[in-house]
Amino acid sequence: HKLEVFFLAYRSNDSLFTNSNLLRINLMVIFIMLQSCSNKTITTGNLPDPDLVANIEVGQVSKNEVLELLGSPSTKATFNDNDWYYVSEKISTRAFFHPETVKRKVLIIQFDKREIVKKITQLSLKDGEKIEMVDRITPTAGKEMTILKQIFGNVGRFENSNE
Repeated sequence: HKLEVFFLAYRSNDSLFTNSNLLRINLMVIFIMLQSCSNKTITTGNLPDPDLVANIEVGQVSKNEVLELLGSPSTKATFNDNDWYYVSEKISTRAFFHPETVKRKVLIIQFDKREIVKKITQLSLKDGEKIEMVDRITPTAGKEMTILKQIFGNVGRFENSNE
């Protein structure tokens, strides 16, 4: 008798799986699927406010003053500590497609030997160049050895250090 009551309650109009509820569930699933295909924009980097950059006068401002005004640079030149780079990039991604760089700004501040601003340069995405990768392999000196040659190759090669 309890089982019969359960089936009657399940068949009533209060069921989760009525036609109108199934339509709502399907619409929600479709909405969620479409949202996953939407554009996602990611902004990375450290680009100072243009008004702050305008306050930097070439030949007048020191490295410490730039540090206080703009903060730490994104990177410094590898072999020259007097070239500072502030880099910002905006990347757009859609679903499973490759990310596309939409916007890139690079602010380069160069200092002279006295650590005073010598030059300020601003670059954008248009100033960049595509670099093609080369598939060549650089030859190295030596022998190509199998794993067994590497393991057993030194057996008997060492002299007795007591002699």
